[in-house]
Amino acid sequence: MSSSPRVVIAGGGAAGFFAALACAEANPQATVQIFERSPDILAKVRVSGGGRCNVTHACFEPEELVKNYPRGGRELLGPFHRFQPSDTVAWFEERGVALKTEEDGRMFPTTDSSQTIVDCLTREAARLGVRVRTGCGVAEILKKDKTFNVFLTEDGTLECDCFMLATGGSRGVKGHGLAETLGHTIEPPVPSLFTFHIDDPRLRGLAGVAVPNARAKVGGTPLDEAGPLLITHWGLSGPCILRASSWGARLLAERDYKFNLQIQWLGDYDHKRVATVVQDARRHHSRKYVTSWSPMGLPHRLWERLVAAAGINEGITWNTLSKQGAEALGRELCAGEYKVTGKSMFKEEFVTCGGVALKEVDFRTMQSRVCPGLYLAGEVLDIDAITGGFNFQSAWTTGWIAGRAMANTVA
Repeated sequence: MSSSPRVVIAGGGAAGFFAALACAEANPQATVQIFERSPDILAKVRVSGGGRCNVTHACFEPEELVKNYPRGGRELLGPFHRFQPSDTVAWFEERGVALKTEEDGRMFPTTDSSQTIVDCLTREAARLGVRVRTGCGVAEILKKDKTFNVFLTEDGTLECDCFMLATGGSRGVKGHGLAETLGHTIEPPVPSLFTFHIDDPRLRGLAGVAVPNARAKVGGTPLDEAGPLLITHWGLSGPCILRASSWGARLLAERDYKFNLQIQWLGDYDHKRVATVVQDARRHHSRKYVTSWSPMGLPHRLWERLVAAAGINEGITWNTLSKQGAEALGRELCAGEYKVTGKSMFKEEFVTCGGVALKEVDFRTMQSRVCPGLYLAGEVLDIDAITGGFNFQSAWTTGWIAGRAMANTVA
């Protein structure tokens, strides 16, 4: 191997591109090529955030940042001390792309267009001489003494000094098979970011109704997540549900996505506080109808459904609400039971739990511990995060570290 390493990257997504750019910038003598099996590069970058691209998250303390990774947080602590969200922001701003922070911490380009990020990455690739080929993947990889023979899906074989897998983490992804042939263990991939299917009369016809602060608990498990919740045509979504799906990815897969979900519609209310509010309503709003006036700030249509589910008739006023009715309302508000019967992926932003076993990778360089010269980054690894830009950050970070390490590979 010389000071001009030949680098081949399988995968034209965020991690693969960022690795290629880091490598070419750190060593202009390196020959860097990206091979993407599909017709399009940076596909997930394009669809992220509804086409706005949630580049990263405004969390600038590595110790806090890793708490957003159900899998991989411990391993990413060191890498985040080297390249974290503030570095991502600086990297894009140095190349003319300004980012903005929204109230929930998510960061987007000020243009609100993912094309801005795609254009920046492809422009850098062209400037640095990175070769990008689409519609052509890696069919097979053979390790020689200190090099690799790479067999392409569209005619051709080439030799390289460093080979990198950045093929993503979807079920059946080719990169997992290639990693296995090179000696790696694959943790079985399962979905990690999904919404819950619920067919319940309390929710029918309420698609689009949002609750700013709810709590969701999965029966018989420690899963207990709080945050905004959204009623959809097929059930429930929103950050509260997505976090539960991420932290419970394997557990919920084992249950075939069939389980009981307990919803606390008023996240910071317990039964005692609800009882206090009910007593106050009886004293100060005695003649108002329970169905038509909510003292707890829930969306009106949802409030009506929950009141009806508690068996409270339309003609009941707050001063005529029985003790049993108040208790039933408290159960609906604080511990409503809903049967989950399946899942849907969150828009096109599919994320998986599973991939190359993390103990087999040196996170100082992202080089394989079992196959020297092989590097891995992004979701091909058993790393995933909750929604909010964290998955992209792990892609930028692991790609940057891998790219720098490959650039410095010499005999």
